[in-house]
Amino acid sequence: MLSGREVAQHNSRESCWIIVHGKVYDVTEFLNDHPGGSRIILKYAGKDATQEYDPIHPPDAITSNLPPEKHLGPVQPDTVEKVEIRITDEEKERLERIERRPPLSEILNLHDFESIAKAVMPVKAWAYYSSAADDEITIRENHAAYHRIWFRPRILRDVTNVDFSSTILGHRTSMPIYITATALGKLGHPDGELILTRAAAQHGVIQMIPTLASCSFDELVDGARPGQVQFFQLYVNKDRGITKRIVQHAESRGIKGLFITVDAPQLGRREKDMRQKFEAEDPAEVSKAGKDLVDRSQGAARAISSFIDPGLNWADLQWFKSITKMPLILKGVQCWEDALEAYDQGMAGVVLSNHGGRQLDFSRSGVEILAECVEHLKEKRGLSFPNEKFQLFVDGGVRRATDVLKAVALGATAVGIGRPFLYAYSAYGPEGVDRALQILHDEFEMNMRLLGAPTIKDVLPEMVDASNLRSHIVAVPSDSLFNTNYEVMQHALLKVPAKAKVKLVQKLSHDSRADGSDIDINVYGFCAIILLSSSFASYFSKYNSLKSEMTTKSLIYSRVSTGNAFRLTLRKPPSCRFEMSLLSISTVTSQGQRARTQQSWCLDASGDA
Repeated sequence: MLSGREVAQHNSRESCWIIVHGKVYDVTEFLNDHPGGSRIILKYAGKDATQEYDPIHPPDAITSNLPPEKHLGPVQPDTVEKVEIRITDEEKERLERIERRPPLSEILNLHDFESIAKAVMPVKAWAYYSSAADDEITIRENHAAYHRIWFRPRILRDVTNVDFSSTILGHRTSMPIYITATALGKLGHPDGELILTRAAAQHGVIQMIPTLASCSFDELVDGARPGQVQFFQLYVNKDRGITKRIVQHAESRGIKGLFITVDAPQLGRREKDMRQKFEAEDPAEVSKAGKDLVDRSQGAARAISSFIDPGLNWADLQWFKSITKMPLILKGVQCWEDALEAYDQGMAGVVLSNHGGRQLDFSRSGVEILAECVEHLKEKRGLSFPNEKFQLFVDGGVRRATDVLKAVALGATAVGIGRPFLYAYSAYGPEGVDRALQILHDEFEMNMRLLGAPTIKDVLPEMVDASNLRSHIVAVPSDSLFNTNYEVMQHALLKVPAKAKVKLVQKLSHDSRADGSDIDINVYGFCAIILLSSSFASYFSKYNSLKSEMTTKSLIYSRVSTGNAFRLTLRKPPSCRFEMSLLSISTVTSQGQRARTQQSWCLDASGDA
């Protein structure tokens, strides 16, 4: 058994050992091949890397990618050098926000989970889950498309009892939804995708296990109840031998459907994620290695996906049919022509999807593609939908049971839901996912009654008006819940000097009233500076989450914002006076009185970098 002292000696690029789950690995030759770059490995050279490793790797990732001779054996636990974990001020504030979460009983819809998750998740984890491609047009269109479909309810039907159960590939589901594959589940909670496995069993829905799960595949299968149905989402490896082994192992473990991702020959540019870089600070050894050896700027998504085969093509489908008897579904079809080709090639179905808006920006929504597939496959092959022999699925943008019912009415067998469940357990753990599925259950029951549909089979095309679905300029009422949660993209920002001297160019003063009215401050720009009187400063520091350096006359750098507007609410302040100088500001009292017309001001910051 190796000692921690011996391991600690191998802490350089020339000889790099790390400890993961109590075992030592020689990763020296793997440094330049690591999808996330060598920097993060070198930070933990000679140390225990388990805490950094777990959230973005399945447990068997290191054993699968390193040859046996690089597995050096177990280490004596009491001799291992401990990695110092520093809790930053930002992390302390995040932990405080977790304590201020509303009770689950106040979470009324899936939007609420997203709002709370945004407040309590680590920044890097939120960036990975929420990010989408380029200008993030498609991720917003995925949701907006459902707003261009209107219901045509039927009346005077007996809806005393409504049944919204259905089947997917012949397997029963309590609702016409499935938990679709999403990567890196442990970024949101230490139990990761296993939470979804257990929730799926409890609520009678089907989980699709992702290739890039944080939990191992076998862990998720072992965590299922006897008889629980699971699907598997496959990213096709460049090494077909690896792909064959994965597929056949999945089949041997009882997986009931193989969903082959076909929309990711290269991962899209997810700039929110990229800006996080998903890595810790450079240790000295990285500087020695040079900064141009590996691209370290691509974020978590690219750090885990370099194995995906860009050469995957239609001819490969026959090979898949030769190695498995599982139903094959193509995930990521984006036009009717490809859906038709999939049908002709004997696929069991297609998922009409743009990868949650994370691949090609300005791809159309899945529900829009659904409408054209139903039309053209009927015209070309005489198919009607839903169809047991060739099933159409949709994912992306779903936040309400009404979204699902619209897709079902248009011909979908079921709808995949991903991010909302990630947000649910990131905010509230297993209880959050349980609550999310119960919310959907209750919404289905209510809306089936209001629609006049006793069963899912009674949800027909005649019950929706989708005549404006393909028109992308139709005005519909704004979805304030969705828009509030959406985080505006960040542009490149000037760096704030380490020792900046700030000149206050203009001020706005406000006297709060004795009745303690709340004040909402909408801040636009990259830097806000607030000057407070001492009596108010202590209150402000205690109850409002801004990084602050308090003095008698307190000067607070609120934060360098992400280029988007943010709202600061001062909760019931005592009677006091404060002054502020911002790039742009408007103040609104709880009585709805707005200060003068919003003005844009300048900040003059100068000093040594």
